[in-house]
Amino acid sequence: MQFKAFEEGIEVNGQTVYAFVDGMGEFKALGEQYMSGVGIGRIKKGKWLFDRDGWYPQQAWLDAMATIAGEVGDGALYRIGCTIPSNAQFPSGIADMQSAIRAIDIAYHINHRKNGKGCLYDAAAGVLHEGIGHYGYEHVPTKNFILSVSHNPYPCAFDRGIISAMARKYDIGTIVIHDDSRPCRKNGAETCTYLVSW
Repeated sequence: MQFKAFEEGIEVNGQTVYAFVDGMGEFKALGEQYMSGVGIGRIKKGKWLFDRDGWYPQQAWLDAMATIAGEVGDGALYRIGCTIPSNAQFPSGIADMQSAIRAIDIAYHINHRKNGKGCLYDAAAGVLHEGIGHYGYEHVPTKNFILSVSHNPYPCAFDRGIISAMARKYDIGTIVIHDDSRPCRKNGAETCTYLVSW
């Protein structure tokens, strides 16, 4: 199910949260209002005061996404998702389509933390800590095709935007579609499945 954090105490770094405003394009001021409305930064004298180096409650960010989904629609969530690769921290060593899609799950864990402690990815041990779900990766051998199952609290359109933006960095002609034959978080399911082909 989208818009509901899996656990309490999960936070998102400010650099990632900024993607919400960045993804609003020429309507950034509206994005800033949505963010301040859920307690992420504040507007003072017409200016949004926000710390990109800070950490913010995941549920507040999800609440802002739920509001924009209801008032503006999935297109805005998709555009916000498309800005994640240029705002969030990603691991090094991404060289091709497959490593780009695999890196989404690692980046997801790098940009989240739990109960005020370090991020949910231990780079030295190569361990992803639990509490926020995952972005799946399954390459179909001998084909230019990846199946990605997203099991996290973020909205479906947002995830499609992230996957699309990462994939198109390595092949502009990549097609990313939501597999409508499978469950969808918009309909109360726990996962969404995306098909990536190039």
